[in-house]
Amino acid sequence: MGGLWDFWVDRGGTFTDIVARRPDGSLVAHKLLSVSPAYRDAAVAGVRELLGLAPGEPVPADRIGAVRLGTTVATNALLERKGERCVLVITAGFGDALRIGYQNRPRIFDRHIVLAGQLYERVIEVPERTGARGELIQPLDEAAAERELRAAYADGFRAAAVVCVHGYRYPEHESRLGEIAREIGFTQVSESHATSPLMRLVSRGDTTVVDAYLSPVLRRYVDEVAAELSRPSGAPGVRLLFMQSNGGLTDAASFRGKDSILSGPAGGIVGMARTAAAAGFDRVIGFDMGGTSTDVSHYAGEFERQYETEVAGVRMRAPMLSIHTVAAGGGSILHFDGGRYQAGPDSAGADPGPACYGRGGSLTVTDANVLLGRIQPGHFPTVFGAGGDEPLDPAVTSRLFGELAAAITAETGDERGPEQVAAGFLEIATANMANAIKKISVQRGYDVTRYVLSTFGGAGGQHACAVADALGMTSVLIHPLAGVLAAYGIGLADVLAMREQAVEARLDDGLAGRLPDSVLGPLEKSARAELTAQGAD
Repeated sequence: MGGLWDFWVDRGGTFTDIVARRPDGSLVAHKLLSVSPAYRDAAVAGVRELLGLAPGEPVPADRIGAVRLGTTVATNALLERKGERCVLVITAGFGDALRIGYQNRPRIFDRHIVLAGQLYERVIEVPERTGARGELIQPLDEAAAERELRAAYADGFRAAAVVCVHGYRYPEHESRLGEIAREIGFTQVSESHATSPLMRLVSRGDTTVVDAYLSPVLRRYVDEVAAELSRPSGAPGVRLLFMQSNGGLTDAASFRGKDSILSGPAGGIVGMARTAAAAGFDRVIGFDMGGTSTDVSHYAGEFERQYETEVAGVRMRAPMLSIHTVAAGGGSILHFDGGRYQAGPDSAGADPGPACYGRGGSLTVTDANVLLGRIQPGHFPTVFGAGGDEPLDPAVTSRLFGELAAAITAETGDERGPEQVAAGFLEIATANMANAIKKISVQRGYDVTRYVLSTFGGAGGQHACAVADALGMTSVLIHPLAGVLAAYGIGLADVLAMREQAVEARLDDGLAGRLPDSVLGPLEKSARAELTAQGAD
């Protein structure tokens, strides 16, 4: 170990989980609220606490070997639409191509179609065109492109997504437009041939826009963490690795917005698979219940990845571990509306959090567990209340459930006590989570009764048996670090480099023999070079 600490961190929406490996090789788990008035960043605050440092005290970087981090920073920026102001630079005549998209109609009977908002604020249509076979149809008008980009820069834009028709095959125009944008002063320029070098203009363009929109937000957070962990006298800082959506780690310099959407949950899947294999199970259903949502996943000997997905109404094409998410977590707010119980989809988050946090929050799934005695306040740290130094408050939970039960009785005549009401809400939450697991298993032809339910996340243990009963599963696996398994999985993950490239060739008998030299060899060389640059053996 070299006498150094290693930290594995999962910064979630409600809690930040940390697993630290001490210099002697032993592990210690730690958990903090992701948002607290007591500190600026939960990951760095947790490192300080485990090293025995006072708040704000400089972190002795020479005591740390590496910090591995999964973060929801980019995901939250996407959900809340708080990314960098972005301009789309695209071939003239295709300015509305991404807005039109594929004209999918998932709800075909809706008379009023509401499209998700676009991430880019302005479109620059550049006169240029390269044909499908590389023929120059229209030369690039550099003067026009520079004029429009300078106007955008003057209006405050600093991120540009460059997408040219057939740019994935013939990137010369994209590269030149990227050079012009950087010379003007754009700090983030994403070119589609580097971001998503595959055919289909819309998918390639959407992914490039996501990368340009989120990468600056991610870079600011990375720089902030790196500054806290820097060594004095200009010496190299702590090695900082980030978890990618594809299930592998990369260094801070290579971490991009498009690869960060499932940064934290991906660590949970790696942890689930590795710990289940160590326990002798090769068929696993992952049940990761956190504060804001529940992530479910399927594993049968290899990681399942999806290459095209939609998150928060935004299409993107990037390799991600296959995860199905439902808005049912410990922080899901309980509603009684129109004669029915409802858990979520809105969440109390970390601040104000559930009512039992003592910050004026609403009743949540966590409060139902407190009222029913499944959460014992005496076993929780004193990190709640307005000042972050009080224990959980079961009294406010009991009072609010009493008021809710009385309101339900007044509206429906159904006389149920507070405990019965709380149990009813938990049944609804359990059904939501069981249905999510059916979607990734039963509906795809897998016999879920032959699997083990690996439960983890801060709230998983409170609901695992009920979910297993609802699915007919007979085995539940709970690792000793189940409450922080995503962070532990980040520690078990490998540094990973993935490459994609479109192959356009006639499908004949000799194609397979030509691919290793013409396509696979260069891709492997590029990936190996990236791993070597990151210190891989």
